[in-house]
Amino acid sequence: MALRSTVFKAEVGIADLDRQYYADHALTLARHPSETDERLMVRLLAFVLNASESLEFGRGISTDDEPALWDRDLTGAIRTWIEVGQPDERILRRACGRSDRVLLYVYGRAQDIWWRQNESALRALPKLEVWRISPQDCAALTALAERGMQLQCTIQDGAVIVAAESDTVQIEPERLNPEP
Repeated sequence: MALRSTVFKAEVGIADLDRQYYADHALTLARHPSETDERLMVRLLAFVLNASESLEFGRGISTDDEPALWDRDLTGAIRTWIEVGQPDERILRRACGRSDRVLLYVYGRAQDIWWRQNESALRALPKLEVWRISPQDCAALTALAERGMQLQCTIQDGAVIVAAESDTVQIEPERLNPEP
């Protein structure tokens, strides 16, 4: 019998002072059996950093032709394609061909090695923004993971403060490829 996804519910209040976006979102996240809490929380962080009324989660880790998150217009055209982790450069190249903007949130122990191996190819993709989430920030964020979460997120000057019932953490994504 196949393992089933674990469902996480998150009530997320977002105050994005950088983009002047303020909203509450009731999110349902399905964690694939092969997905870690760390990846789930980075997906949630990516949502918080790019929140809009049309941003939605993709079908998941087992679907190659969909991102972790995407923002589509009313015609179905992809405005923003968001990946998390350390994907193959070909996936990001294909995403750049299908959308107006591509964001990648890199995390994990081998992220520095992955970046050195892929940096030159990824710098050649003008629509791509690569953001690094440090292992310390990921660990702090992952510690907040619960099947039922209530989070208040404040974004100011690129830093994210995530307040949960149990703790408050500050995440500071670092842009790896400079703006064009």
